Amino acid sequence: MITEILVILALIVVNGVLSMSELAIVSARPARLKPLEAKSRGARMALRLAEHPGRFLSTVQIGITAVGVLSGALSGATLGLRLQQWLQAQGVGAEWASTFGVGSVVVAITYVSLIVGELVPKQLALRNPEGVAIRMAPAMTFLSVAGAPLVWFLDKSGKALLWLLGQRGTRDNRVTEEEVHVLLAEAHEGGVLETEEREMITGVMRLSDRTARALMTPRHEVDMLPLDATGAEAVAAVRKVARPRMPVANAEGEVMGIVLLADAFQAVSRRETLDLKALLREVPVVSDQAEALDVLEILQKSEHHFALVYDEYGHFEGILTTGDVLEAITGAVAASEPDEPAMVRREDGSYLVAGWMPVDEFCDRLGLPRGMAGEYDTVAGLVLHQLGQIPDLGASFIAEGYRFEVIDLDGRRIDKVLVAQAEG
Repeated sequence: MITEILVILALIVVNGVLSMSELAIVSARPARLKPLEAKSRGARMALRLAEHPGRFLSTVQIGITAVGVLSGALSGATLGLRLQQWLQAQGVGAEWASTFGVGSVVVAITYVSLIVGELVPKQLALRNPEGVAIRMAPAMTFLSVAGAPLVWFLDKSGKALLWLLGQRGTRDNRVTEEEVHVLLAEAHEGGVLETEEREMITGVMRLSDRTARALMTPRHEVDMLPLDATGAEAVAAVRKVARPRMPVANAEGEVMGIVLLADAFQAVSRRETLDLKALLREVPVVSDQAEALDVLEILQKSEHHFALVYDEYGHFEGILTTGDVLEAITGAVAASEPDEPAMVRREDGSYLVAGWMPVDEFCDRLGLPRGMAGEYDTVAGLVLHQLGQIPDLGASFIAEGYRFEVIDLDGRRIDKVLVAQAEG
């Protein structure tokens, strides 16, 4: 009887090892196994098993089914019968001895199977899936090779049934943007990433979805030097703008290039007449619909890391610098100035939002769908898209559980928006 109990316990342990191996290899992240591929034979085998889940799962199920059948046969036909005979020898009636003998053995083995054969092994696999997968992959590979004919038959049978159910394509293993955000949140909660690091990584991901129009400093915020200014007028204009790179426009408002503050300073220090035409430097021109990553490449190749943005009709729309790209990565809230913050949370829980705040960052912070703004790139554009017209002061609407109210206008430009939870 002791031998039979040991055999059943061994079968339960084998079942636990198979369950642990199955969950570990399925749960192991390829991104963690691939760096170990060159050094670890187990990592290479685990990756190959994960690439062919049908064969691997067939191998595991063959083992688990065989163990289950043997355990059931031994427990009922052997241990249950022995316990029944022992109970009858103690004076228990035949019917009660049969029921209690087989039933108690089944309950006991079921309990041990659940703990030793399923729950504990799977908990171990979930705690360290990559480590368990590396250790168990060689054994699972051996089983897969040993049972190749039966594995092949079961794998083909499973695929045939999936085909009949309409599942005829391969599974999609691509990582989605939502999954990346979840991983970033987990890393932040676990202390792997600081808050600033997480926000910067999120900013880099947003950058790939933006256009030059979403990154640029718009035309109405650009201070330009007059190309035809006389020496004294040019000096006064340079003093007023006082930026390292200053756009220069002709009388028609067309931007001709830039003048460097260093060049202007050198000319003045030599007591020369400041001639903006002589100091003019060319910079690249980009479309307002150009993708942000393409614009970044142009800025990196540009000598002055500066570009002019034009629309499809040839109208000047704004300027782009590497500073604008950096601001997009760090976030408008972090990069905004104290006197005009992009977004402020008030004591009552509402938000005071600047109209120029990038709408993708705003939507990320409040968990709103990006589609609320349509083709617009700012919170002001979101309001325009929702209202369908240029709003008056106090105009409001409710969307996605929030109430948006225009509380400040600069001419016809939306300057400030109050966002609060909608009542009811």
